[in-house]
Amino acid sequence: MNIRKRNKDIISNGTDAAAYDLKKRTDIPKGLITLRNILISAGILVLATLTGYLFSWLGFKDANIITVYILGVLLIAVLTTHRCYSLVSSVLSVLIFNFVFTDPQYTFKAYERDYPATFLIMLAAAFITSTLAIKLKNNARLSARAAFRTQVLLDTNQVLQKADGRDEIISAAARQLHKLLNKPVAIYMFSDGELSEPYTFGGNEPFDVSLISENERKCALRAISDNCRHGAAKNNFDSIKCLYLPIRVNDSKYGVVGIGTYRGELDSFEKSVMLSIIGECALALENEKNAREKEEAAILAKNEQLRANLLRAISHDLRTPLTSISGNADNLLSNSAAFDEDAKNRIYEDIYNDSIWLINLVENLLSVTRIEDEQMRLNFSTELIDDVIAEALNHVSRKRDEHKISVDCGNSFIFVTADIRLLVQVIINLVDNAIKHTASGTKIEIKAESKDNNVVLTVKDNGCGISGEAKEHIFDMFYSGANRIADSRRSLGLGLALCRSVINAHGGSISVSDNEPAGTVFTVVLPQK
Repeated sequence: MNIRKRNKDIISNGTDAAAYDLKKRTDIPKGLITLRNILISAGILVLATLTGYLFSWLGFKDANIITVYILGVLLIAVLTTHRCYSLVSSVLSVLIFNFVFTDPQYTFKAYERDYPATFLIMLAAAFITSTLAIKLKNNARLSARAAFRTQVLLDTNQVLQKADGRDEIISAAARQLHKLLNKPVAIYMFSDGELSEPYTFGGNEPFDVSLISENERKCALRAISDNCRHGAAKNNFDSIKCLYLPIRVNDSKYGVVGIGTYRGELDSFEKSVMLSIIGECALALENEKNAREKEEAAILAKNEQLRANLLRAISHDLRTPLTSISGNADNLLSNSAAFDEDAKNRIYEDIYNDSIWLINLVENLLSVTRIEDEQMRLNFSTELIDDVIAEALNHVSRKRDEHKISVDCGNSFIFVTADIRLLVQVIINLVDNAIKHTASGTKIEIKAESKDNNVVLTVKDNGCGISGEAKEHIFDMFYSGANRIADSRRSLGLGLALCRSVINAHGGSISVSDNEPAGTVFTVVLPQK
């Protein structure tokens, strides 16, 4: 079974060490007879006796010596871990006072008539004092424990709010439960009637794999199915080592928390804090699910908007070239004899240009959608950048003869590793974009160079340039800006979107900037592999 460890802190706020120290200090020791407690009690009684000898030698009254023993009993009650030591010390202090400081000395006899009353008052005072000290100490211990649990609960709320994603939420909850209970924690996620591999948290101790055995897994599945506690501390699950509690919000079930080696020793307040942490975890998972569904709905709405934009653009912008092609073809079929050769050539050229426009549109549309959906596999090969540019120029718009296109690849050989077919399409789109949006006779420069283990390709023109606002959206799909091309046909805004998708798929980058003194520069950076 694969176990995914989540022992790394989600949020490091410097409070864990202090929290564990507080946990240790507030735990009530289970041992009754310990060497430490015996030595403390014996030492304080010996010190009180020596102090009594000093007071007797100085001539102090017996009341002062009795006060010293009462103080000793009070210190024993504060410093020891069980009330029996203070009670026994109360009796011993009376006996020691009687043995050492009353006449006759070094016997347990007492000649004075008021001594029995003195002994009883001394015993009662020592007993009451020790009892009050023990109550105060226990109240302080319980207050510290309550403060610790409350702090854990508050920290859980903050940690879960900062957690990013389901895995971090689960890890944070497991970490907080371990901090509260000091027990190993395993969390199973629930989906489609099945439990996932457990997320485990055991603090600094190695996680016991027996806590996630197949029997434990079946018990966890039963807990989420029955929507109630199962496992340890339940009579019908004596062989199970963990207590399992479902993580749920109303009817939504998200998983199961397993508390390792649980035997029902928690008090009611600690149980309520544990259930509160599990509830906080369930709410965080519910919010994460809602946020994820909201994001998916937003993506779906965006895709629907893209489809609507595409259909609207196609219905509007494809009508013109299709009408032109069908009209010109109808003229040729019906009135071919009435046209001279020059008129026929113009009609042929119009049909050709419109069909090429449609072909480029379809190619760009198919390519950009495949790349965006990660359905296109890149076929890498290594070619000279000169050859790639030359191949692209053979397929650019037939209006390229109306512009001055220059190519500069330097004096050295520059190799580029890419999907050459797609890279050719990028260069075609960039050059066609420059041709369409610049006047006839303008200059278009294509330059390639090797720089910092990258191939840098630039396409410059000296047209009217692109506004700063348009630069922010120039690579967005369906963005065509305010400019119109020479024949007044509006672009669908797919060419530059395809360029960005192709270059990003190759691990490169594409950007746009201003040319000096006028025009636009498109810069493509591809890593040399």
